[in-house]
Amino acid sequence: MSKYKTIDGLDVAGKRVLVRADLNAPMKDGVVTDTTRLDRTAPTLNELMDRGAKVIVITHLGRPKGQVVPEMSVRPVAEALAKSCGRPVTFASDTIGPEAGRVTEALKDGEICMLENLRFHKGETDNDAGFAAKLAAMGDAYVSDAFSCSHRAHASTEGLARLLPAAAGRLMQQELEALTNALEAPEKPVAAVIGGAKVSTKMEVLGHLTKKVDVVLIGGGMANTFLFAQGKDVGTSLCEQDMADQARAIIEEAKKNGCEIVLPVDGVVAGEFAAGAVNATVSVDAIPADKMMLDVGAATVADVVKRLEGCKTLLWNGPFGAFEITPFDAGTNAVAQAAAKLTQDGKLLSVAGGGDTVAALSNAGVKEDFSYVSTAGGAFLEWLEGKELPGVAVLRA
Repeated sequence: MSKYKTIDGLDVAGKRVLVRADLNAPMKDGVVTDTTRLDRTAPTLNELMDRGAKVIVITHLGRPKGQVVPEMSVRPVAEALAKSCGRPVTFASDTIGPEAGRVTEALKDGEICMLENLRFHKGETDNDAGFAAKLAAMGDAYVSDAFSCSHRAHASTEGLARLLPAAAGRLMQQELEALTNALEAPEKPVAAVIGGAKVSTKMEVLGHLTKKVDVVLIGGGMANTFLFAQGKDVGTSLCEQDMADQARAIIEEAKKNGCEIVLPVDGVVAGEFAAGAVNATVSVDAIPADKMMLDVGAATVADVVKRLEGCKTLLWNGPFGAFEITPFDAGTNAVAQAAAKLTQDGKLLSVAGGGDTVAALSNAGVKEDFSYVSTAGGAFLEWLEGKELPGVAVLRA
């Protein structure tokens, strides 16, 4: 973390500290139903309060597009955050108006408040200088703990950091350390599991990773496109036939970079995409014309696990199959459980991220057993693509 400023170097005692968090949590009937993001942000907030800061939390919820949408108020988030932090959280019913000023001015050292949804203001997503200045006027320092929002140059993620002394919070720090250890300065050999439905959404990721890692293990619907590109009949499987040339180009690029692309050798096929569908395991050379591949088979799992046993670092983004329905979650579960065991045995540094990936690891029962699991979606992908994230760049030391 020597490249980035952290709260270790920030004087916060008696100061008003604006903390950009990503508390965009799922809600039902006005109640937060998953407090993961709140729980992961709480350590930063509690540390700042313990150090005598007046903490002002700013966050967003949903996409109100610059309009006040009552159902997207973050008031319920403030109530849930109080439980995560174990302290009262005062709520301001506006973001930059008189109520926000009154609430922030009333804060005492070691207290915390939350302002209303940033995205009720168009200036937030426009990275409007005037909006950022009004936010900055309420604080003496700025802490970013929202890596998952850092790929967007918004007022609260990029503009604000240029107006106040800025630093990374503990969650941001963890994320940057994990990703740096996995991709920028990894212990080799390095493997990357890249899955998901479409090659077209992961082209930049694959292109960048072939320059960085030793082996790329491709699963999910993406694998069908690569198999098709190699002249195999994939039946009715999800396949982007128009991406065949690009898939072949990725394989050639990988060869030049000394990176091996590994595809499934067998798959579980069925006639319909449904839980409990009649299925069979076949070689990828023998997929029936009227069947679709919905998971990798046992031989592929064994091959992937053997390769992971020879690696020191693993990056994971995307499942091997249709993990949402049984029995087509078996391949993803088996590989995830093997990677988790290698991690727990101290043989593998494992870093995973992306919405489907987190869900798949949860389904496999191993989300807590990886070295680090990022809840960031777009930001995690853009990091894998080798892009500089605006909300991270402004924290450079």
